Amino acid sequence: MIKEAIYHRPKHNFAYAYDKETIHIRLRTKRNDVEEVTLIHGDPYVWKEDAWQYDQAPMTKSGSDDLFDYWFVAIKPPYRRLRYSFLLTDNQEQTVYTEKGFYDHVPADDTAYHFCFPFLNEVDVFTPPQWVKETVWYQIFPERFANGDPSLNPEGTLPWGSAEPQPDNFFGGDFQGVIDHLDHLTSLGINGLYFTPIFKAYSNHKYDTIDYMEIDPQFGDKETFKKLVQECHKRGIKVMLDAVFNHSGYYFEPFQDVLEKGTDSKYLSWFHMWDQEVKTTPQPNYDTFAFVPEMPKLNTEHPEVKQYLLDVAKYWIKEFNIDGWRLDVANEVDHAFWRDFRRTVKSVKPEVYILGEIWHDSMPWLQGDQFDAVMNYPFTNAVLKFFNGEIPLEAFRNEIMHVEHMYPENVNEVSFNLLDSHDTKRVLTYTEENKEAVKLMYLFQLSYGGSPCIYYGDEIGMTGGDDPGCRKCMVWEEDEQDHDLFSFVQGLIERRKTEPAFGNGGRMTFLDDDDLLIYEKQSDNQTLRFVVNTTDCDHSVRLNDKIERVVYQDQKSDVEDQELQVAAKGFVIIEI
Repeated sequence: MIKEAIYHRPKHNFAYAYDKETIHIRLRTKRNDVEEVTLIHGDPYVWKEDAWQYDQAPMTKSGSDDLFDYWFVAIKPPYRRLRYSFLLTDNQEQTVYTEKGFYDHVPADDTAYHFCFPFLNEVDVFTPPQWVKETVWYQIFPERFANGDPSLNPEGTLPWGSAEPQPDNFFGGDFQGVIDHLDHLTSLGINGLYFTPIFKAYSNHKYDTIDYMEIDPQFGDKETFKKLVQECHKRGIKVMLDAVFNHSGYYFEPFQDVLEKGTDSKYLSWFHMWDQEVKTTPQPNYDTFAFVPEMPKLNTEHPEVKQYLLDVAKYWIKEFNIDGWRLDVANEVDHAFWRDFRRTVKSVKPEVYILGEIWHDSMPWLQGDQFDAVMNYPFTNAVLKFFNGEIPLEAFRNEIMHVEHMYPENVNEVSFNLLDSHDTKRVLTYTEENKEAVKLMYLFQLSYGGSPCIYYGDEIGMTGGDDPGCRKCMVWEEDEQDHDLFSFVQGLIERRKTEPAFGNGGRMTFLDDDDLLIYEKQSDNQTLRFVVNTTDCDHSVRLNDKIERVVYQDQKSDVEDQELQVAAKGFVIIEI
């Protein structure tokens, strides 16, 4: 047994409160090294004849990545206190893994040997908004979705879609354009809208805020935005805005005051200035986002800055009833600010969704005191690379299982799972316009847990490279839209809503196969099996299980009795 690979740590993603009664326990071991794991557990204060009294619970292997196996068990301690350790067995030995190391027997003379979950306090349970589990998001870049009110067009606005997107061109997208096309969104089946920034700014992307309390005039006014939110809510659509609190724009009034007055400015400490004289070229001598002079970093530790931004966060919830905040460059803002942010917005609307833009392992932000979720780019990267033929099947299964075990289950249930965004190539361009590969990506994304997001226009086959190419004008001419792709995504979303095990309702398990991606989603009353063929050859699969019904399949695949004929780049979903 390779003891150096065995790992557990209380709290975080290895031992956490799933709800007010249940503790989830995980253990990591070297892949294919340990045959069986049993949890030794009991209340620390239950003793008999000078011996600690404990029970045993078998742990199940919840998944594997390229290096490790992961083991899982859910425990409901009757008094909400828990001491525990692990009994591990391989084909040669048995050992007990405790907080103080390895033993050949269970140390029952002192509970201090064992790992400790001191008390399951209900207030500490990670409780994201439950509605997010049932939400399929649609991301809109407002300047490029639809021009509904030409009277708002900025100077120099180009005719819709008449040119390729550039960092400095405008096409006049606005709120009225979104209102005019809400039927398109409801027809697709989405029930959440995520807008990139809508506040007054200089650029077309609006990540360089001038005034956090004002709508950018090219989008409309506050009354129009209020109408937009109300129209969305009538249709059961939640609305999430983008908060750029890491940095302001160059024309943000306090920064302009610093540029004008230097060290005499009362706003000097609102930013991270390096020298008495401010320089923007050849490189800024103050902290910025990614060395961009037009995006000076805000000092969120400063009491006035903090209060100003918290007032912004409250204002748009109280006045316009928005449902979520997406937090730009969230990992570069101090944790203390985000803790205050959570307390502030949850006090106004407890069910507000707080989503951080973080591209890496984000456990420090996901412990119930800061964010509800992050943008799940590790998921994104695995899906893109596998279905595009860049990594083999085994590597994909390993990466997804690693993602599954990065965070607690109640975090995964609301994780923001995307395939592309305003910061990346469009998914169809990524695959060099291989639509069949894109369809399989959507199949996996929309059958997976979490809260999936579709980038505007992807559903009708839009293309676009890296920023700014991914920010094209939405195509509204029906003869230029891919209706087959729209119908396919629409069908997947409908099944996510109607099949109990399809999305968050089912726990995922990969089944071993050398050629096909086969996975099951299992709920209390349904088991779905997904057979996905990413190869260029047809495959036959003989099942031992009885097929209750065919849930969905591509047009070229076939099911007859217990035999599946899965076409190249095809799929079959069955209920067993």
